[in-house]
Amino acid sequence: MIPIRATQTRATCPYCGTGCGVLIESVKGKIINVQGDPEHPANFGRLCTKGSTLHLTAATSVQQQTRLLTPMRRSTRGTAPTAVAWDDAMNEAADRFAAIIREHGPEAVGFYGSGQLLTEDYYVMNKLVKGLIGTNNVDTNSRLCMSSAVAGYKATLGSDAPPSCYDDFQHAQTIFIVGANTAYAHPILFRRIEDAKRANPAMRMIVADPRKTETAEMADLFLPILPGTDVALFHGMLHIMLNEGLVDMGYVERHTQGFEALQVIVRDFTPEAVASACGISQDDLIKAARWFGDSTATLSLYCQGLNQSSSGTDKNAALINLHLATGQIGKAGAGPFSLTGQPNAMGGREVGGMANLLSAHRDLGNADHRAEVADLWGVRDVPAKPGKTAVEMFEAAARGEIKALWIACTNPAQSLPDQATVRKALEKAEFVVVQEAFATTATCAYADLLLPATTWGEKDGTVTNSERRISRIRAAIPAAGESRHDWAIFSDLGRRLEERLPERSGAYRRDVTTLFPYDTPESIWNEHRELTRGRDLDITGLSYQILETTGPQQWPMPDGQATGKVRLYEDGIYPTPTGRASFSAIRYEPVAEARDARFQYSLNTGRLRDQWHGMSRTGTLGRLFGHVSEPLIDMNPQDMARLGLADGDLVQVTSRRGTAVIPAQGSDAIAAMQAFIAMHWGEEYLSGIDAEGRPMTGVNALTVSTFCPKSKQPELKHAAVKISKAQYPWRLLAVAWMPQDQALAVREALKPLMSAFAFTSCVPFGREGQADGGSGKVGVLFRAAALEAASDALVERIELLLGIGGGDVLRYQDRKRGQRRAMRMARTDDGLKLQAFVLAGDISAEAWIRPLLQDELAADAYGRALLSPGSTPPVAVQSKGRQVCTCFNVTEPSIVEALATCPGNTDERLASLQGQLKCGTNCGSCIPELRKLIKLHPLPVTTPS
Repeated sequence: MIPIRATQTRATCPYCGTGCGVLIESVKGKIINVQGDPEHPANFGRLCTKGSTLHLTAATSVQQQTRLLTPMRRSTRGTAPTAVAWDDAMNEAADRFAAIIREHGPEAVGFYGSGQLLTEDYYVMNKLVKGLIGTNNVDTNSRLCMSSAVAGYKATLGSDAPPSCYDDFQHAQTIFIVGANTAYAHPILFRRIEDAKRANPAMRMIVADPRKTETAEMADLFLPILPGTDVALFHGMLHIMLNEGLVDMGYVERHTQGFEALQVIVRDFTPEAVASACGISQDDLIKAARWFGDSTATLSLYCQGLNQSSSGTDKNAALINLHLATGQIGKAGAGPFSLTGQPNAMGGREVGGMANLLSAHRDLGNADHRAEVADLWGVRDVPAKPGKTAVEMFEAAARGEIKALWIACTNPAQSLPDQATVRKALEKAEFVVVQEAFATTATCAYADLLLPATTWGEKDGTVTNSERRISRIRAAIPAAGESRHDWAIFSDLGRRLEERLPERSGAYRRDVTTLFPYDTPESIWNEHRELTRGRDLDITGLSYQILETTGPQQWPMPDGQATGKVRLYEDGIYPTPTGRASFSAIRYEPVAEARDARFQYSLNTGRLRDQWHGMSRTGTLGRLFGHVSEPLIDMNPQDMARLGLADGDLVQVTSRRGTAVIPAQGSDAIAAMQAFIAMHWGEEYLSGIDAEGRPMTGVNALTVSTFCPKSKQPELKHAAVKISKAQYPWRLLAVAWMPQDQALAVREALKPLMSAFAFTSCVPFGREGQADGGSGKVGVLFRAAALEAASDALVERIELLLGIGGGDVLRYQDRKRGQRRAMRMARTDDGLKLQAFVLAGDISAEAWIRPLLQDELAADAYGRALLSPGSTPPVAVQSKGRQVCTCFNVTEPSIVEALATCPGNTDERLASLQGQLKCGTNCGSCIPELRKLIKLHPLPVTTPS
């Protein structure tokens, strides 16, 4: 029998903005494997844990349980949706939107998209809203990601154009990482930084961050600044550079303007004042300024720590000031390099797909620019009034001003701040359309109409990464179910609205019969390309064919050029009216919501290593919960002790907007009176009911919607909260192994039960089999707490869903005390194994029963002793411990044990670990943590006898 050969298709990873190339292997319309593309210049074959498991998220068992595969319609809010034909769905959508536009005007509708959309999707959405409907109410979740970086670049350098590239890592002599945990948020770029430091041991790395992250662990100088003090830090560094002659006055005079006004401001930012404001030592501040200023090449890397702030634009601009003052820009290894948070946030900005932008970096406030776009599109005009940005759009909907919302490829009921307002908006809107690949997101519950969209592996088009590099993406498999490409859905809606809004379509130029003539993504991209002609991002020299044959290319690449531009501003000429860059003379402003006597803690949010955004994709894989298995709040151990907390105790976290109940964990990475919750924990995984009976909606119930006035990006990185021990004496823990094709569906069935308790979390665990038909193991873990014992009926419902029933279940129940235990066993070739259990009331036995199940240890010696209460096992249990390496399932105890026999320096011990256990030899995402463990477990010093 001749084996079937897999087809290989080039695409990019759909996670962070690094833009890693991926080779997708597929057979008979199914994705069976992925590997990094060795020819892609972003990653040269490397993938992180998320990217290297993409094929598992595309498995049939996952798709059937999570995907939205047909259009669905709700006759009444709160009811289950039913299937509807595409034509009926699109007619209803067009009828409802047209009616609202006719009655209330174009400003009464809003479109909210995503940085995961392809450039072609973005382009059509933007043209639909601005060209046909006649409003600028179109924004995306990129507003939560990169808008401050955009505004900072434009305010100083004149254009939204990162001047540096990934090759600069190997040329830099000093790398300044601020407001970014690169080791977690951009793991493949961090691998390149590690490579560069290994090749050049003299390279110096400075990291400024309120948390001592895995990135900070590698720093030569760590600055644990207080939240929100970045501008003070940068001004203080410039003050020192001026005093010590580290400013390149020649560059300042030839290529910049506005330095005198900045000098006046930074005069007051003395080392004493800045050290006090930032909470760092004067010596470290001075060292950072000297390292930055006297380096032959300084490269700054920054992300959401600067962007997600009420003064985000100013933070970005103040950092760029340092580069302009020292001439650290426009040369190899130097420059201010913002790391894009999403895979195509830059592509969306290129086409003007946000409320304050126009196509090809044109200015919405410029009448000539609006006229250019209108002429190229063939429409009468493009609206001049800026549209509602992300937070503003949902606030307007909550007030009843926006009547209809179209949400595409994003989950605002998880990701936006101030969830109480967001949910009010979704409930109050007259009509909500959700265009989505996954049926499992929180936002889907609010949709009147659900439209199935294609997703990774099925899409066709282009994306642009952090270094301005455009990559061509090909579909590896056909669209699942009845799903359609996002650009095709927008085009279909546009053509139907043209019929229903003749007052708009009747004003087209004579040669334009429709704004949406597209039948391929290439036809869209060619139109976008023409709009870039003569602009700073000119790509008229590019084509789909060039991208497919030559590979990914950087912009600008105008007609007649064979390659794109690697670095910008090498000649010192900037895209401003004068050709000079502008210093931003901005003043330091503290965080929007200061701590006070009532709200004493600073809450920070950020990424986990193995998860992405709201986890609609990564959350389908149990193995990606191996590193951090459940929702947690990280706190300083001294704060934990003061509140009488032990690891795992529940705390109530309250802000001025909402409440969350979550287990606490001590972490030396967190400074006193600060706390950290991962951004991923929405109500899909962390939920409950507060004391007033209101649903708790995850971490963003707490965050503040105050935004930077210049970029409109909200301050997701800081909220003032109070933290207290949560007094919920009755606990429940239910854990079960499940068939791989049922586990996610069971988790979905458990979701409605999460609101029956004061606190709940529900997560998968295990290790899925490779692609379809693999022999993996998947489980579901459900945890809850309440003031009083839940009803027997509720607990029995949970048991039934988890398959805990029948004659092979051991049981104990004391109704009077609310105690309940159930154990389901199974005989295997390796002996008797625990398959599922429920602990209710006293769950302290979790300490030994959970490892017994999850580590698949033999249970023959236990018998009915499995029903024993208490944390001490009747027979000793040796837990495998916390997973560190996801790729090879290597745990912390195994690593610590191996380190006892690994001699040498850090690099030698790391190499020995990799040789023994293979950890860190595949994707490398665990290497920062391996280095940290090596530091924590030095070999004992022996003295000669």
